[in-house]
Amino acid sequence: MAKKIVGYIKLEVPAGAATPSPPIGPALGQRGLNIMEFCKAFNAQTQEMEKGAPCPTVITVFQDKSFSFEIKTPPASHFLKQAAKKSKGSATPGRSSMGSVTRDQVRTIAEAKMKDLNANDVEAAMKIIEGSARSMGLEVRG
Repeated sequence: MAKKIVGYIKLEVPAGAATPSPPIGPALGQRGLNIMEFCKAFNAQTQEMEKGAPCPTVITVFQDKSFSFEIKTPPASHFLKQAAKKSKGSATPGRSSMGSVTRDQVRTIAEAKMKDLNANDVEAAMKIIEGSARSMGLEVRG
């Protein structure tokens, strides 16, 4: 018989840097889950990724206090900031440009994010990423 799902916890955890401190500890602790077990499993799964990249994670909590989790790819804004070599987006997007990314960089980001985007092909995924770039104040060039 399948386990009964009690709920879901959504967190954004840095890759390879899960610790029992907030926000992970309190979120898992109030559900009665083993915090260290999650931290060790998460860090083991994300050791191949870039250290510190923000990873949206969905933790499924079961009735018997066990859990499973799914790690998604880092947000498009993280990849766009890396491509533009900036630390943050524009303070006034749409009015001032803070940098630019090339179409090739957008394609690379779209291919990396493809499994998490609601797109049927890479061209549609590129349009989604271009929209994110514009909302951050980045120009998309050639």
